[in-house]
Amino acid sequence: MTDQIYVIGHVNPDTDTIAAAMGYAWLLRERDGADTIAARAGAVNPQTAWVLAKVELEAPPLLNDASPRFEAVTRRLDTTLPDAPLREAWAIAARTWGIAPVVSEDGTPCGLVTGTSLFRLVNQLVGPRPQHQDLRLVEILNIPCREACNTEIPKFAASSRIRDSLNRILREEGDDFFVVDEKGLYVGVCRQRDLLNPPRLKVILVDHNEPRQAIANLDEAELLEILDHHRLGNPSTHVPIKFTVDIVGSTSTLVSEQVEEAGLAAPPPLAGILLAGLLADTLILTSPTTTARDQKAAERLGRWAFARGSPLAGETVDSYGHQILGASTGLSARDPAEVVSTDLKLYEAGGYRFAIAQAEVTDLVQLGKHLPDLNQALTALRDKRALDFAMLMVTDVVGSSSRLLLTDEPPELSDLPYPPQPDGTRLAEGVVSRKKQLLPVVLGLLES
Repeated sequence: MTDQIYVIGHVNPDTDTIAAAMGYAWLLRERDGADTIAARAGAVNPQTAWVLAKVELEAPPLLNDASPRFEAVTRRLDTTLPDAPLREAWAIAARTWGIAPVVSEDGTPCGLVTGTSLFRLVNQLVGPRPQHQDLRLVEILNIPCREACNTEIPKFAASSRIRDSLNRILREEGDDFFVVDEKGLYVGVCRQRDLLNPPRLKVILVDHNEPRQAIANLDEAELLEILDHHRLGNPSTHVPIKFTVDIVGSTSTLVSEQVEEAGLAAPPPLAGILLAGLLADTLILTSPTTTARDQKAAERLGRWAFARGSPLAGETVDSYGHQILGASTGLSARDPAEVVSTDLKLYEAGGYRFAIAQAEVTDLVQLGKHLPDLNQALTALRDKRALDFAMLMVTDVVGSSSRLLLTDEPPELSDLPYPPQPDGTRLAEGVVSRKKQLLPVVLGLLES
């Protein structure tokens, strides 16, 4: 477990962050022999779900907190039944660190046979009664385990965070604890000394480098590497790490370049989701963030993804790209709360804590009838996240322009170069990139 490495993107993951995590985890396994597993820090959005189904891949497992769990320090020791003779527990204790778990037939923990519990039993059998002092060891070993075990052993859920139970752990007199599953069934045993110094989760971040966009409690993990294409806002580390931030349109581009440099070719389904991440982030290579490297990456990934017999056989970059964008557009079929929170990034600047969400549509005409509900959802988002203000960028991927919805506009943003509209929104002609076009303008005004 301590050698396993999680490759994970930002919260509210988009297609590029899921693709980059899956692609980079695969590359590290193939090229370096690393024990890597792709993970996601939030729910899969409709676009990504469509792409995964299209290329016939499963979504990565959810990992929304880096804090160590009880399962990380649990050992599944051999067990005996409550009515079994004590000699069975004795044999188990001789092979462990001196304890024997006693578990009922239904799988629920009954207690632990320990040195202390054995001494208590002997004291009860012999104690102050001289007539029993000649009791033979063989007779003691025939006593049922239930009479020799400590039944007051604390139980902790395998999936719960160790940090949440530290006070209780320190108050307990014993050093050994049961770990159970969500049904209360035996999983194993853990020791106090391991709980006080649990192994840290090993993590590689892709498609982000700002702590506020990362998995919760990242500071409790061992951060190994960052692979990204966004502005710097990286967390501090105790030791040097590999850090790659490059000026391209998607992290999937960076992954595909490393795959090629290693002399490898991504399997068609994996190449398909990497290409989807690239095309989604660059709006089919039309976004201002698109570079010549992205163009080459699209050609490369298309060559791998559209191979004969693959799920994408017969597609082209253009046809596949339009299907990808079509899978995410539209406001009618989505709940307003989902629209303002699915593709959301949190920022801090000029003393303000704020969020910018982005939703893609095929035309801005549909915005009108949804505007009141979206404004209400944006206000609710601001309150829930304790933000100073929140913004929604509704982007027309066909017309290459956006409309901005803004709650509690701070005075500094009154100079935004996007003219106010009668419906209270702002029109941002030619603005389709949050990262390269909108965010620099917002930050420039807030920090001036």
